Amino acid sequence: MSPVRLALCVNPMSGRDVRRLAARASNMTHEAKRDMVARVAAGAEAVGVTDLYISREPFRIASLALQHMGLDLRVHVVDTEISNDARDTERALHAFIEAGCTTVVTLGGDGTNRALVRAHSDLQLVPLSTGTNNVFPTLIEPTIAGMVAGMAAAGRLSEGEFAARCKVLRVRLSNSATASVPDEARDTGEEEVQREVVEDVGLIDAVQLRDDHIGNLLPFDAQRIERILLTRAEPDAIGMSPIGGFVDVVDAADDCGLLVEMGPGQKFLAPLSPGLFREVSVREVTRIPFGVPVTFSGPGVLALDGDRDYKLGATRSATITIARDGPQVFDVAAAMRHAVRHGMIGPPSR
Repeated sequence: MSPVRLALCVNPMSGRDVRRLAARASNMTHEAKRDMVARVAAGAEAVGVTDLYISREPFRIASLALQHMGLDLRVHVVDTEISNDARDTERALHAFIEAGCTTVVTLGGDGTNRALVRAHSDLQLVPLSTGTNNVFPTLIEPTIAGMVAGMAAAGRLSEGEFAARCKVLRVRLSNSATASVPDEARDTGEEEVQREVVEDVGLIDAVQLRDDHIGNLLPFDAQRIERILLTRAEPDAIGMSPIGGFVDVVDAADDCGLLVEMGPGQKFLAPLSPGLFREVSVREVTRIPFGVPVTFSGPGVLALDGDRDYKLGATRSATITIARDGPQVFDVAAAMRHAVRHGMIGPPSR
């Protein structure tokens, strides 16, 4: 029998950052994540997964969870360099792919899945939420998520209404800087200009903030938000998504995004973090079709899926487009119904 390989990527720091202290979110403990890992593994084994790949990380969340389960499937720990940041997720994914895994279950938030997609977007993905402000991953029983991921890894869920490519923000930042030149060239006024281009991705939102700084981990101050570009504007979400979703709903299945311009206009309360409401003022919203560029110019800070990563200024701007070229993400409930209809689970077909 051919091996059925599944990867399980756990972010040990998701759901434990300072934003939880500034809101009313519950703390996601390592023990809770271990429970989720065990349930994912049990579900995966029940549908025929033979090899489960996990990554080495400082708290050994996955390895300790699986150590005494008595599973028949083989557990492989990929050993990668650890830097305690998003690069750990990227390195782990590359190791999973080298081992032959293209189906991944993630335990993390929007940022965790963003790091995964930045590393490689041609994946089958079942994202489980353990973060703070989550729109991309879902709150669903890990046992059932493991079953769906296992059937996908076995090639039994290759297409259907239960899986779709997700939307991605494709970010291109340009940075013009004057290079050092010889004195004789400088005397003539001729200076060579170097242009650095950085490419990145987001899954849910790109936000421009004023009077903020890179690396700030506190919740966004509503008064500092200048504009938001959303792949999904959902009123039943937390964070930036409902700011747009309270005005014009854009779902995951809609082939467009939503640009939200903040300023004098419609004022209302929005849940920026769990249990934390702030008044926002929206000047204008515009639906943005796929492939249409939106330019973010400084001064300010550009945050992608909640992470303040880039400073915008006189020499740096960002051009962002939306495309449906991200991973194939499974609707777990729909996939389970499909599996029953086609006799993949349940009583043997008569």
